[in-house]
Amino acid sequence: MIKKFKMATKFVLVTGGAGFVGSHCVVELISAGYTVVVVDNLVNASMESIRRVEKITSQKITTYSVDLLDKQALSDVFTKHKFCCVIHFAGLKAVGESCQLPLLYYKTNIGGTINLLEVMKENGLRELIFSSSATVYGTPEYLPLDENHPVGGCTNPYGKTKYFIEHILMDLCKAEPEWNVIILRYFNPVGAHKSGTIGEDPQGPPNNLMPYISQVAIGKREKLSVFGCDYDTVDGTEMLICHIVGCKLCILKVSTSTIERVYNLGTGKGYSVLEMVKAFEKASGKPVPYQLVDRRAGDVASCYSKADLAEKELGWKATRGLQEMCMCYMHAKILGDGSLQIQTDSAVERKIDDS
Repeated sequence: MIKKFKMATKFVLVTGGAGFVGSHCVVELISAGYTVVVVDNLVNASMESIRRVEKITSQKITTYSVDLLDKQALSDVFTKHKFCCVIHFAGLKAVGESCQLPLLYYKTNIGGTINLLEVMKENGLRELIFSSSATVYGTPEYLPLDENHPVGGCTNPYGKTKYFIEHILMDLCKAEPEWNVIILRYFNPVGAHKSGTIGEDPQGPPNNLMPYISQVAIGKREKLSVFGCDYDTVDGTEMLICHIVGCKLCILKVSTSTIERVYNLGTGKGYSVLEMVKAFEKASGKPVPYQLVDRRAGDVASCYSKADLAEKELGWKATRGLQEMCMCYMHAKILGDGSLQIQTDSAVERKIDDS
């Protein structure tokens, strides 16, 4: 049974709202008429992203530098605002790092989420949208992946934290049917806002492919390490799926009454690492030196989605191909000191706006 979220007020809490996907979500929320409050510990984000979102939206955004592991500080935020919904992005997200620091990932991602759920319940709020990951599927049994594919068998602690959180939410919804939960499983999100004002600029060495490629292209890093060249894929490198950030906030309108609803967000087509490198070189006109190295712990050969359910029930569909993703990423005035900005000509900008 599908029903609409209760919209008594239009205040939405976004955890991790200063991050890559979170900041783009904040833009969409404000454009849809919501008032947004952001909670972010800024471990892998910057207040500069919030300032740039304010520039895009011409609105001041209330932001609290709060770690979800600090339950009292989180509770204090809830005493100041009456939220209609929480969109939960906050958490550590690097696959490789999670294999090296599993305790940190379990404590941060699972512990922080439990604190959030308890504070929500204490304040009578049971409307949640959770940012999960395609890593919950583990090694795919078939492709493209749909929402009915078995989950579990995760190949890294990061994916396991998302998998465990999904089960926590399932158990919660069964025990307390008044909870309304939506789970969004992202498949390697890539992109930037079409204004070029916000994009992806992680603190320290990038853990995602596209920002690393761009840093190599502009000479900030010497070369890209391609982990594994003996996978059963088109060119031996990992097969990934990317979608441009900007999912419309129709997700706020749909929920289930007794159990969480799950949606894949992706393009339905896979691209190998080397295909992405070549596409970025073509879009930017800059070489991207790379070296082939051993496989990285926790990775899988191929992982891309079937996103028909999101289109059917949410009206969401990824519309940009790999070349457009690369151009949009280049176009962004990346955060920090501006060193990642790659100028594009007006023809490229027009193509981005039209796509």
